Amino acid sequence: MFLRLVYQSFRRQQRRKLLAGVSIALGVTVATAMIAVATDIGDKINRELRSYGANIAVTPQADTLEVRIGGVDLKPVNDGAYLAEKDLPEIKGIFWRNNIQGFAPFLPVPVTLSNGARADLVGTYFEKQLRYGKEDFTTGVRKISPWWKVAGEWPKDDSSDVLVGATLANSLGVKDGDHVDIGARSLQVSGVLNTGGAEDNQIIAPMTLAQAVLGRPGVVKNIQVSALTKPEDDFARRNPKALSKTDFDRWFCSPYAKSIAFQLQEAIPGARAVEIRQVSQNEGNVLSRIEGLMLLVTIAALLASALAVSAAMATAILERRSEVGLMKAMGAANSAIAGLFFTEAALLALIGGAVGFGIGALLARRIGLWIFGSQVSISPVLFPVVLTIAAIVTFVGSAASIRKALRYEPVMVLRGEA
Repeated sequence: MFLRLVYQSFRRQQRRKLLAGVSIALGVTVATAMIAVATDIGDKINRELRSYGANIAVTPQADTLEVRIGGVDLKPVNDGAYLAEKDLPEIKGIFWRNNIQGFAPFLPVPVTLSNGARADLVGTYFEKQLRYGKEDFTTGVRKISPWWKVAGEWPKDDSSDVLVGATLANSLGVKDGDHVDIGARSLQVSGVLNTGGAEDNQIIAPMTLAQAVLGRPGVVKNIQVSALTKPEDDFARRNPKALSKTDFDRWFCSPYAKSIAFQLQEAIPGARAVEIRQVSQNEGNVLSRIEGLMLLVTIAALLASALAVSAAMATAILERRSEVGLMKAMGAANSAIAGLFFTEAALLALIGGAVGFGIGALLARRIGLWIFGSQVSISPVLFPVVLTIAAIVTFVGSAASIRKALRYEPVMVLRGEA
């Protein structure tokens, strides 16, 4: 009898049930899409932000040392310390090697041009093929600085061609295909570089060429590393030297910028690695604000869904007040009547939640393609979570109407006075 009553309710009030089901499905669709994107958005936003530059800087440890006597800096006035180029592949040997999107070494060399002007010739990797163990990989400025714009062609890493910054090229009156003279060397300009930064006043050259001009083969001055990191929290800011072994293992095995920098210091002898704080902190702020916006959208959608369900259920129960009065007159307890309506609500939640999950999963994938150019992965664990949310929304929206139905007086209802 109970199941028959439920079936008859759905058969007789198809429009009301459809309206409630659609309301649930729409709310769950938005919730599914937002939750799916929010759980997968961290790495995607991190990858997007990585296209705007490195977030870890590696420099020689000796450059940070100070030698002072009586307030006088006795550090030698020279070109400072260097890192060994042969150690660079070790970056791919750290625990978080898969989070390293790319890196580029730099070697600035002050030079005098043929017209007597002074400029920096900066050696780097453009698209260098390296090997760590049995793994071959490509890295360089084209990987960590994709916003660099070149009018002409990029130099090869094994060539003597150079890029000339746009500002410097304008003052020298050179363009791609011309030559610039540095001492006895005549270097072909393969392209003009425009970054909007200090590089516009520099000559960017293959690393081997800069080392030859400096007369120091096999050295680099600093390394810029682009890594996928976890936003900094209170635990990330703790001093690793003061942590217990358990806490240190947890800190070491978390992809914080500081823990990756710590591992880089261990991998490269004589190196000091630090996070570029402005970049790292902005990443966390952007991610937190986007996730906060998604949470607000999800809450608003679910609230609207609950209100729509409440209106639909109120109308449906009002139409069935005679049925409620008759059940009470025949001795039905309030618990049985409430159980009937909540069973109907649960079925609506199940159907609407399943439909909303399917549509929301498709919407999340489309959002991933539209914004990030890759699909958002939907975890199977999300399905029971979404069904639970649908049930909560449906029960909250139905509770007031069901409570009102339980207060109906059979005599008044059957006489048409309620």
